[in-house]
Amino acid sequence: MSNASGAQYAPDPIPAPVVEDGEFVFAAIGLDHGHIHGMTGGLASAGGTLRWVYDPDPAKVAAFVEQHPGVQVARSETEVLDDPEVRLVAGAAVTSERCALGLRVMEAGKDYFTDKAPLTTLEQLQAAREATARTGQKYAVYYSERIHVEAAVLAGQLIERGAIGRVIQVQGLGPHRLGTGRPDWFFEKEKYGGILCDIGSHNFEQMLHFAGAKGGEVAYSAIGNFAHPQHPGLDDFGEASIVMDNGASGYCRVDWFTPDGLRTWGDGRTFILGTEGYIELRKYINIGTDDGAGNVFLVNGEGERHIQADGTVGYPFFGQLILDCLERTENAMTQEHAFAAAELSVRAQLGARVLAG
Repeated sequence: MSNASGAQYAPDPIPAPVVEDGEFVFAAIGLDHGHIHGMTGGLASAGGTLRWVYDPDPAKVAAFVEQHPGVQVARSETEVLDDPEVRLVAGAAVTSERCALGLRVMEAGKDYFTDKAPLTTLEQLQAAREATARTGQKYAVYYSERIHVEAAVLAGQLIERGAIGRVIQVQGLGPHRLGTGRPDWFFEKEKYGGILCDIGSHNFEQMLHFAGAKGGEVAYSAIGNFAHPQHPGLDDFGEASIVMDNGASGYCRVDWFTPDGLRTWGDGRTFILGTEGYIELRKYINIGTDDGAGNVFLVNGEGERHIQADGTVGYPFFGQLILDCLERTENAMTQEHAFAAAELSVRAQLGARVLAG
């Protein structure tokens, strides 16, 4: 079957904004990674009102204002945190500095929404867990390769409907293109956290989510620098296997070896095996075809299906997060899930065997 039919395989309706203008005010602090634009755009599309931006680098601020006209430029971080109407602060600081920013945000009585990886050490994880418990504020994480990819959103909906039975294994492939113009901190392991902490965090989060697990243990992990001796702090390859607390297993491979001939930055794929079928996500490209991005391939007892997800399902996470902040619920993502994925990422990196370097 070349495409999907049947209501059980149709995406849920694209979510509408959940609040009116001015009902949920947020700000952006820390513009070191371009993900801040996706984070900001996602919140705005769900009805959030961007009021402030702050970063000590005027060039980064100018670029942000160009993409998000109308935002006010703060003179300091304190000016943002002192605004009583700001409910949430989104940030994409240098990875090793994200936890410290989050602690300051939560101490100011605001929820925090950080780019992945949300932290780089077990000490930071402990501090973040303690702070969320003590303050009651949220430490939300932008695991974009699931929450901001329609193929992954649809896969989650299909799994919830039982389309492939019980999930028993999740495999994720996360190749990226290194490109040029990366900032210096990107190559310093103590700042970016290592490849399994950084890119790997996407995959550990997806393993837990798709398998419906609360946590897991790292069974094996490895890293290497195979082709970038000029950057001794860079891991250009990483892999890890985990066993989840519900018996499912997971594997990921992440790297910086996307060839220049590929039309996009990475051929990200996810393979989800269930007891009654399987799903493959070809998220960003279906190589050798004109299919574009957002490909969901599903095989079960009813046959084979290729579903084009882009433009059909939207990104419900952002509206759910806004409502979670307003209503103090946990429908977008539980706090413990966000931290469990981060813990697997850090532990996999810390225990990794070095294959080359």
